Amino acid sequence: MTTEKGSISIHTENIFPIIKKFLYSDNEIFLRELVSNAVDAVQKIKRLGALGQFNGEVGQPLVEVKLDEKAKTITISDNGLGMTAEEIKKYINQVAFSGASEFVEKFKDAKDANEIIGKFGLGFYSAFMVADLVEINTLSYQEGAEPAKWTCDGSTEFEISTGTRTTRGTDIILHINADSEEFLSQYKLQEILDKYAKFLPVPIKFGTKTEQEEDGKDEEGKPKYKSVEVDNIVNTTNPIWTKAPADLSDADYLDFYKQLYPFSEDPLFWIHLNVDYPFNLTGVLYFPKVKEDFDMQRNKIKLFSRQVFITDEVKDIVPEFLMLLHGVIDSPDIPLNVSRSFLQADSNVKKINNYITKKVADKLGELFKADRKAYEEKWSDIGLFVKYGMISEEKFYDKAKDFALLTNTKKESFTLEEYKEKISPVQTDKNGNVVYLYTTDPDKQDGFIQAAEKKGYDVLVMNSPIDGHFVSSLEQKLEKTLLKRVDSSVVNQLIEKEEKLESVLSEEQSTTVKGIFEKAINKPGYTVEVVGLHPEDAPVTITMDEFMRRMKDMAKMGGGMNFYGNMPDSYKVAINGNHKLVNKILSASEEEQGKFAKQAVDLALLSQGMLTGAELTAFVSRSVELI
Repeated sequence: MTTEKGSISIHTENIFPIIKKFLYSDNEIFLRELVSNAVDAVQKIKRLGALGQFNGEVGQPLVEVKLDEKAKTITISDNGLGMTAEEIKKYINQVAFSGASEFVEKFKDAKDANEIIGKFGLGFYSAFMVADLVEINTLSYQEGAEPAKWTCDGSTEFEISTGTRTTRGTDIILHINADSEEFLSQYKLQEILDKYAKFLPVPIKFGTKTEQEEDGKDEEGKPKYKSVEVDNIVNTTNPIWTKAPADLSDADYLDFYKQLYPFSEDPLFWIHLNVDYPFNLTGVLYFPKVKEDFDMQRNKIKLFSRQVFITDEVKDIVPEFLMLLHGVIDSPDIPLNVSRSFLQADSNVKKINNYITKKVADKLGELFKADRKAYEEKWSDIGLFVKYGMISEEKFYDKAKDFALLTNTKKESFTLEEYKEKISPVQTDKNGNVVYLYTTDPDKQDGFIQAAEKKGYDVLVMNSPIDGHFVSSLEQKLEKTLLKRVDSSVVNQLIEKEEKLESVLSEEQSTTVKGIFEKAINKPGYTVEVVGLHPEDAPVTITMDEFMRRMKDMAKMGGGMNFYGNMPDSYKVAINGNHKLVNKILSASEEEQGKFAKQAVDLALLSQGMLTGAELTAFVSRSVELI
């Protein structure tokens, strides 16, 4: 072969700056691209052999990555189908032309043509992100082919000459540039291969590991040892998502989970995804035990394309509420830009999103029907997913309303329909609204819970990070339903009935009592009213209106309610006109009236953890004095 020099075609004057700066999000991608190309070449020769298009010995498929720190080179070798000089010109020099299209056309009747689509072209040029000189040394599988060598220094000039390779396949030799010498490290390359090549379908060999082998005895009769180099294959070629669920045991799924997340607790359960129409997608999604910190849980789903790791940013493919799941998704149909690093929104992505939502809903529904007790035991972990989904996805809500659970302070669980039936007879107000009472802190709100339960009311526990939004969502979705926190009003006013307990005080006495308490409180934001409650109910109850508290909670969570967030806190102080303490205050001296009133208000504040600092100290001193 005569040496040939030339220029890379199709406006390449600008291609290298684009590759180096914009095409790839991270320069470590070069190894993923070149190893993926090598894997494709190996799979192609295997496929050609199976189709009778290649009669030679296919051999054991292998891709090898070699590092030479002294020479400052990284070599990616394969025993795939190789290239002729003409193919180098076609596939490498003509950047915009993909050899895959011609190859697939040739074998379009093959059932699994997708797996052999090549990725020649821009993927190869990622080499120039880290190298100032790139060589290709290759020998085609075609009978009578000559070895060919291609060399390029990152400019638009190239050289093709006779190569030195004697066996079928390709070597890509990267002469690493001064800015990229971090990649001349066995540890660094191992790290990148672990990230991107861990589940590639062809064995990837990297470096060698040395083991000691016994080699006879020395003069004293002690064993001698010699160093033996052992191949180090860095990947698993058949990960579980490529297998049929019927061929896998629970132990297989758990082992794979530990491989992905070595220090995590075992997952609660998992879903095996497998669909080939109207798109191709496989994968396994695990439900982990969710901790309170949402952000720590995210970005645990890994996206692959034909077993090549792409990204763990999957927010377009996986619904937002399922970002807390762990696992893998593999699809050749997810559209990626030229670097394969970022997802592009299109109809396939939306279809995949909907499919995953449906699969998760179906799985949860099956678990609920199959073993409700076991499902209830898992609810504290999976409830977060389900509620999040019900809030954010209408289609998920439609399915989840049958298996979402509400749990009360007695730790009993109910579906939405069951709970409505349970409380409707007692907790329907005079306007026909069913009122759901809930607590966000059973310990802190215990006094209010006990008062509600004395009246035969049931109280739900809503104390997860997302329950503030879930409460509002339920109120919108459920017909003629109100949700009120158990401490948002005195018990008689939580669920307004036709009959009302009146205060035994006269109008004049009520006005006097109101004045005594307003003077004792003497703080802005507190409104005093005298109400008729049961004589055994608390003498003073301090509450924040449900609407105002919700708005302030939303503002704290960044819900765009800044107007309410900036407003000062406002509380209602309800004086139980039927409590004997009120009569005692009315008959006491003016000085004692103030002391008793202040003590009763402080007790109400104390019961809600609202009495602190100097006010708490004063309350303790006053209590000692009164005793």
